[in-house]
Amino acid sequence: MNEMSQRKFTDPDWTAKGEPRASVAFRGLETLWINTGTLCNITCQNCYIESSPDNDRLVYLTTDEIRHSLDEARTRGEPLTQVGFTGGEPFLNPHMPAMLALVLERGLSALILTNAMKPMMRPHVQAALLALKPHRDRLIFRVSIDHWREDLHDEERGPGAFRIALDGMRWLHAQGFTLAIAGRLRWGDSEADMRGGFRTLLNEQGLHLDASNPEALVLFPEMDAAAPVPEITTACWGILKKSPDCMMCANTRMLVKRKGSISPTYVSCTLLPYDAQFDLGETLEGAARPVKLNHPHCAKFCVLGGASCG
Repeated sequence: MNEMSQRKFTDPDWTAKGEPRASVAFRGLETLWINTGTLCNITCQNCYIESSPDNDRLVYLTTDEIRHSLDEARTRGEPLTQVGFTGGEPFLNPHMPAMLALVLERGLSALILTNAMKPMMRPHVQAALLALKPHRDRLIFRVSIDHWREDLHDEERGPGAFRIALDGMRWLHAQGFTLAIAGRLRWGDSEADMRGGFRTLLNEQGLHLDASNPEALVLFPEMDAAAPVPEITTACWGILKKSPDCMMCANTRMLVKRKGSISPTYVSCTLLPYDAQFDLGETLEGAARPVKLNHPHCAKFCVLGGASCG
């Protein structure tokens, strides 16, 4: 690695070439992400947040902590419309049904990122979800199906994971819940091939989901912090014909609780829960400051990849 590469993403204000680093101003909280904890029922081969049955670096958030955050957003007059739940696996958190009910009872929409495996299919969780069916027009389950091929999905998530996840999806579909899929462009497939493959799979499974719709089938670029990626300068907005207002950190924040901490804290987005420079403090007022794009994920996933977790 040459000296220039070693200096990349080291200075919050300047790139390795000495150009002013791009930042994204906060324009109001539209989506609040809740990291329910990093514990997961499986260990994926390449999990960006390193979730596993043993990783409790981010611990379970509670209903009272979520309520406090929602109250703060309402007091500030934030334009909040949606709460997203991610993990780890959200349904391992024992507070998940109550947190979800709280969000829906406040008239907000909820997006749950889940692997739709055994934690979601436990009888008491199923019963709690069925009780929320009156709110299902504001509830989306985005299920992680990395590839439409069983062998490639199981390569990432472990033997049998594909079939278990499909069982969970079929149960959600039978209850009338809205489904989406999160796939990954890890294996070099074109987007057209991925959508075509998923279309065939969904038809075979009897799942009514439009694989051509980028909100129904979200295909994420692979995240590798060690891969070479250009830094984003202030000039890039004009060169790329993109607006910083379209970046995820312009209108989202994520609430996390680190192991050993008394209170939760806000981070700039779902992708960077561990990096201290993206920790924005315990209040929304403090979290409303601009975010400097000083990480490879900012460049590859958001600016150049055009991706968003929302």
